[in-house]
Amino acid sequence: MIGNENANGAGKDWAAFQYEIYLNGMTGAVPRLPAELGRLEELAAGRLGPGPVGYVAGSAGNGSTERANREALERRRIVPRMLRDVRRRDLSVELWGRRLPAPVALAPIGVLSIMHPEAECAAARGAAAQGVPFILSSASSTPMEQVAEAMGDGERWFQLYWGKDREVTKSFLGRAKAAGFTALFVTLDTPLLAWRPRDLDQAYLPFLRGVGTANYFTDPAFQAGLAKPVHEDRDAAVLHFVGMFGDPGKTWEDLALLREHWDGPIVLKGILHPDDARRAAAAGMDGVVVSNHGGRQVGGSIGAADALPGVVEAVGDRMAVLFDSGVRSGDDVFKALALGARAVLLGRPYAYGLGLDGQAGVEHVIRALMAEFELTMALSGHTDAAGLTPSALV
Repeated sequence: MIGNENANGAGKDWAAFQYEIYLNGMTGAVPRLPAELGRLEELAAGRLGPGPVGYVAGSAGNGSTERANREALERRRIVPRMLRDVRRRDLSVELWGRRLPAPVALAPIGVLSIMHPEAECAAARGAAAQGVPFILSSASSTPMEQVAEAMGDGERWFQLYWGKDREVTKSFLGRAKAAGFTALFVTLDTPLLAWRPRDLDQAYLPFLRGVGTANYFTDPAFQAGLAKPVHEDRDAAVLHFVGMFGDPGKTWEDLALLREHWDGPIVLKGILHPDDARRAAAAGMDGVVVSNHGGRQVGGSIGAADALPGVVEAVGDRMAVLFDSGVRSGDDVFKALALGARAVLLGRPYAYGLGLDGQAGVEHVIRALMAEFELTMALSGHTDAAGLTPSALV
């Protein structure tokens, strides 16, 4: 039988993507991008400039944390179960009162114009077309209002790099709310820029070229701190941005400002220690993302999947625990959910897909990931993505 019997509980048959590919092959057509998403970085490196690829692919230090992310996921192995009725699968998940068709969202990645001219708009359109949430980085190449318009009614969340200027922070939150962003993801692990040898070897930092500053340069509160308009003295605007972007003085008490000015879910990204997760819960946050920034911030850090079980045990009954860092395949998604994550954020692979084939490349990455995940789940004897437990792994 070449067809697929699945009547997916969320109304989307992700696994059918493989038969679409096979049937297209009957006319001689093959996919423009590989089915194995781990190959995308190598392809991007061959087609795009070393600066942009190095910025996306690079890690802190010698890359040991990125390797630890992969090792932590590889160490867990799936134990398939047989003779279970897996004709109907439900990949949907509920987060903060919203039912999503898949337990996956596109992670916030800044400066996407270095990968493709259509930048965040193309990535957001791809996410909306496939029904998965898109998290816009505050360091995007495109103002948040344009990205919101590009993705129509698609589910969109806003990521905040929490800088020194309180007025800019408040302005960002107001703009994001007005543009229909429903959840706020606050990145905690980047109060300072890490030592990243690949970028340093190329002397490549897009922000100094005014790339990734669109939300700032279009913000009234940011503009109020300039002596001249951005277009009249771009260098001064860049220096002002650099001076207020990070804030190593932030503490847990500062979260009150965010809650005061954001009435939707607030999710803290970069949590690795159970005690920090408990503090997030005590502060009234709505979720955490177990993440080490894909290995980009602390060399020698714990692998994110090794940190996940402890965080889930600490707060999983009180708030949504999400996961990122190291996800490259459908079985990685399976493992993260089985370890207790409610959903997974996908990062670098979609950035490579964008760089290689624009919106179509982003959609290919999403569809390939989800098809592999659904097939992995079914072939392992499971039908409910939200019901996966550690017993599925060894």
